[in-house]
This record gives sequence, structure tokens and C-alpha cells, in this order.
Amino acid sequence: MPDAGRTEEALLEVNNIEVIYNHVILVLKGVSLAVPNGGITALLGGNGAGKTTTLKAISNLLRSERGEVTKGSIVYRGERVQDLPPAELVKRGVIQVMEGRHCFEHLTIEENLLTGAYTRTEGKGAIEADLDMVYTYFPRLKDRRRSQAGYTSGGEQQMCAIGRALMSRPETILLDEPSMGLAPQLVEQIFEIVKSVNENEGVTFLLAEQNTNVALRYAHYGYILESGRIVMDGPAGELRENPDVKEFYLGVAEEGRKSFRDVRSYRRRKRWLS
Repeated sequence: MPDAGRTEEALLEVNNIEVIYNHVILVLKGVSLAVPNGGITALLGGNGAGKTTTLKAISNLLRSERGEVTKGSIVYRGERVQDLPPAELVKRGVIQVMEGRHCFEHLTIEENLLTGAYTRTEGKGAIEADLDMVYTYFPRLKDRRRSQAGYTSGGEQQMCAIGRALMSRPETILLDEPSMGLAPQLVEQIFEIVKSVNENEGVTFLLAEQNTNVALRYAHYGYILESGRIVMDGPAGELRENPDVKEFYLGVAEEGRKSFRDVRSYRRRKRWLS
């Protein structure tokens, strides 16, 4: 996949934000990133790096967890949005697919998908057309559409969560840890669908992902978070070939694959922080 840098129009801009939880705990420390219109941008890093917090800052879901953006700004289509209610962001086309495949377990797959269209004002025909569109991308969901979501597999629930977001006709999807808990074959399938939706429907993606190897194969541009700070960014192809990224995130050094014992002292050695 060709890499797209940041020369394109920035649809979403995060400018030097800090996030504090419970008025005390500083989680994000001056995070800045730009998401170009129509691209796939990856936010990478280990567990606890601040990826989910960044997405929730953008979608304005922090306050439910006693978090707040205390510095910086978040701009969508040229307007500051960090003080808007989450529902207003949804109306503007920004949808977050939460980590953990949140579905309404007592509803069927199809009922879950239809909840994604609750803000839409078009007629029944348009919503049914989009339901068919979702089933085209996720044929497995069509097979399971009458099944209760709580009795479907983890992969099917992840597909349902993404499909429900698509039913709102989003402009931008914030996708949090889509590979979590899924078998490698399913991870590839999910990312192939993300790529197809991006290319065919023009949906912009900002995805937070620990699986750096897969994310950098499908994203156009990537940012790496460490302890609440952006420590590196660049076109996905360049990050894949960067020796630091290879060694510390892909587990490969010039002399071959490294074990955890070999790389656990990397915090003292990372050249981009020295």
C-alpha cells in the first residue's frame, strides 16, 4: 500500500494536549497528531501508553471516567471540538468503536447494527441499503443476523461493532484495539475490511493498536506513543523499515529476531529519546 504523508488536508488535528485523571494523574503529556482526510492513521504503542486515552479525548468520552483535557486543543474540520458533547461529535460524523467489542448482548446482530442508525433522519430505504452494505463487507454477520450478539464469537462481535459504526454513515472512525483477543487470521480479515471501507466508502480511520506489525501494513501514517508522549511518527513504510521500530516494536534487529531478555533494557537505548 502506498504511504500517504501529511500533505493532504488534515481532517482532525490534536494540538499539544494534556489529559489528567482525577485532577491528579497526568496521562497524556503534550500529544500532537494530524489525521488526513481519507487516510488510515495508526496510533501505536504498548499497553498503558495512552492510546485509548487519546481516542477518548477526541470523542469527548473522558469525563465519564473523571478525565479531562487540561491543555491544548482538538480541531475537527477547522473547529475546536473538545468541549462539545459526545453526541454532537457523532452528528458531525466522528464515531468511536470502543476497545473490547461492546455490543448489546441481549439484542440480535441485526438489532445491534440498526442501533447505529438511530441519529439518522433518512427514510427506511436508505437505512436498509446501508444494512446491505454492511452485510457486503461482513458476510458472516448476515449469516448470524438473527443470533443474539452475546452468543457470537469475539471476531463476530468485533465485526458487529464496526458494522454498527458504519450504520451511522460516519466520516471518521476512531477504532480502538481491533485486533485484541482475536486469532491472527481474523485480525487480517478485520484489517482487510478496514482497508476496503476506507478505499470504497472514503471513511477516515484513526486506529489505536498494539499489533504494530499488522497496523503498519495497512496504515498510511503512524504515530508511536510511549508513556503519554509521541516519540516517533512518519509514513508507515518508513516506520516499518526504521531499525528502532523493528527492534523494539516488531521484535526484529539487524542480526535477527530478539528475545524479550535481549530488548528489555531498550528504554535506556532508544535513540529517539536520547
